[in-house]
Amino acid sequence: MIRCDAKAAGAIRIVRKEHVNRVSPVFVLPEYQGRGIAKAAFALVEALYPDVRRWELDTVLQEKGNCHLYESLGYRRYGEEKAINERMTMIFYQKEIVR
Repeated sequence: MIRCDAKAAGAIRIVRKEHVNRVSPVFVLPEYQGRGIAKAAFALVEALYPDVRRWELDTVLQEKGNCHLYESLGYRRYGEEKAINERMTMIFYQKEIVR
């Protein structure tokens, strides 16, 4: 759970694999968006898993705010897009950690 001022503000789920973690899902409630909460949550979970070399996630291409957030955090698109329907296309991101 993601908390802000001791209140539930969203959630982030981490699926662990050997040296790869998958973020699925992550969300911040609308009334808490735009405050840097998602960036702080990503920084915290990445710090909690210093052994992880790659992070992965996917999102909807049409959700421009999500794409901007992930790219600002160092995630890069990879793989092929997957059209779900005429209004929804899934895209895939990964972030390589160099230590």
